[in-house]
Amino acid sequence: MRTERNLTRLDRVFARLDREPERPAHIDVPRMSRHRVVLFTATLAFYLAIVWAVVITSWLVRLDWLVMFFRPYQQWSEIHWFVDYYVVLGQRGPTAVMVAAWLGWRSWRQHTLRPLLTLGASLLLLNITVGAAKLGMGRLGPHYATVIGSNEMGLGGDIFPSGHTANAVVTWGILAYLASTPRARRWLSAASAVTSLGVGLSTVYLGTHWLSDVLLGWAAGLLILLALPWCEPFIARAETWIFDLRDRWRAGRGRTVPVPVPVPASPVVLKPRSATAGDAPAPEREPVSQVRSPRTPIHLAPGPHTARSERTPVTPAGSRRPQHPERQPRGGTAQPARPLTGG
Repeated sequence: MRTERNLTRLDRVFARLDREPERPAHIDVPRMSRHRVVLFTATLAFYLAIVWAVVITSWLVRLDWLVMFFRPYQQWSEIHWFVDYYVVLGQRGPTAVMVAAWLGWRSWRQHTLRPLLTLGASLLLLNITVGAAKLGMGRLGPHYATVIGSNEMGLGGDIFPSGHTANAVVTWGILAYLASTPRARRWLSAASAVTSLGVGLSTVYLGTHWLSDVLLGWAAGLLILLALPWCEPFIARAETWIFDLRDRWRAGRGRTVPVPVPVPASPVVLKPRSATAGDAPAPEREPVSQVRSPRTPIHLAPGPHTARSERTPVTPAGSRRPQHPERQPRGGTAQPARPLTGG
């Protein structure tokens, strides 16, 4: 009785590492549904409300100052070392490299550039929107505050909204956005939410951002994730253009020179040149045969074959061996010497 072998965990890992023969058909591209439009509108309203609350120096600014005076890094100093490492999950360089490595493997395995192009589009939107907001509002951070109770806006700072928080939301949320199954999307959404929440609170703990900076960073990152379906047509066009460019490059690199087809030569007859005074008429050439006659074999000059020991070495200056008139070659009778040159 034949039984199938149960697959171990290592077998399942290697099976997942194998490259799929073609792009999987079950991977769906998110679209801008009505539910997503409602979430985008609500998040945008929340974004604008936070900006307005900070501009008018409302209760949110007073809460920022209360948290700053509380100095969490002094109240819970025993976790300072952990927070210093954890906040790296919001830095753009390390997180982008880690996520790009994972999405690069997925792109290679699934024969599609959509994961990498989506990551690039999201980071581009992040740099444009968050960078413009930082430079436009120019808010100073807690360590550089000048007047107690003020909103510190328009003083040349670049911390509003929090770039660490927005980057954590986008970088880790893109994994949930590109998930292949609903179950994976739910788990990755929860994991990215917890990670970005921890990164934002870490910046507040370290005193590098106000609490309102973190709230605006969460809203900014979520807006980018919700707006990504609007970028899908451009991502598809970019993918098609890159693949077409690759195919043209491969075709140009593997191009071979066409081999000319041999055409049988037709017999050519040269007409005699018109005779002039003092010139003899040129004879008529015979037609060239289409099939060339085989070359006649080359035969050696006639003569007996002698052994190497009986041959006289020949140099340009003559023979170096003394003459022995009494020496007879092998074979009994003397044979006439072969001429060195023809004639």
